[in-house]
Amino acid sequence: MFTLLNLIQPETLEEAYSLLMERKNNTVLGGCAFLRMGSKRIGTAVELSKLNLNYIKEEDEYIEIGAMTTFRDIEINLVLNEYFNGLLPKSISNIIGVQFRNIVTVGATVYSKYGFSDFITALLALDTEVELYKAGRMPLEKFLDKPYEKDILTRIFIKKNGRKASYGNLRNAISDYPILNVAVSSIDNQWKIIVGARPARAKIAKNASEELSKGSYSDQDIEAVANMAAEEMSFGTNMRGSAEYRKAMCKVLVKRAVMEVLECR
Repeated sequence: MFTLLNLIQPETLEEAYSLLMERKNNTVLGGCAFLRMGSKRIGTAVELSKLNLNYIKEEDEYIEIGAMTTFRDIEINLVLNEYFNGLLPKSISNIIGVQFRNIVTVGATVYSKYGFSDFITALLALDTEVELYKAGRMPLEKFLDKPYEKDILTRIFIKKNGRKASYGNLRNAISDYPILNVAVSSIDNQWKIIVGARPARAKIAKNASEELSKGSYSDQDIEAVANMAAEEMSFGTNMRGSAEYRKAMCKVLVKRAVMEVLECR
């Protein structure tokens, strides 16, 4: 169980950021779902519930999601169930249970760059940008590749461009963490293949994505792309599965996801 010495609920982002930067062990609180599993000691906890960051807005070109939006909000939102073949709600529907999804927040998950995250894998398959209070707005891929810097993730933006998408995962049990997860998307014959929970965080299989974007979709071509994705990704071993098993299952999940996207085009 984590401990904290002080809890403050700022009323502006500037106040929240100032409090965060005062001391090294000051921390922004999300839903605290994963903090509860550790023993972190926090000086001042900065809680963002007064900043009106719990929302999902459909704009003309983007879907905007506030950082304090919960996974349960994502799961039941009608707009997100309509777009991208329901990719985002599908990606989180098996995470632990409804009570857990009611407290896990979008901002805490994305900012923490969790390797096991189903949600980040799905977001990478879309055209997603994140906004941080100081660092500003940037593509999600760029943010994930940046070193950790203290900041506050305020919202994410997902471009409404008609991507067709599919999500797949492998778990030992329906409510367990994923052994491996995969998301695939396509727009105008430009493909993205994402592999996560390797157990390292999700990455784009760029060589395989480029190969698939050449437009050849025979069974043999898709099989070759799935093998290429597995070869260019690195895999590790943990209590849920070995590197060899993850690599073998990557081929299966990528092939299945590509075929599902082709069926809905």
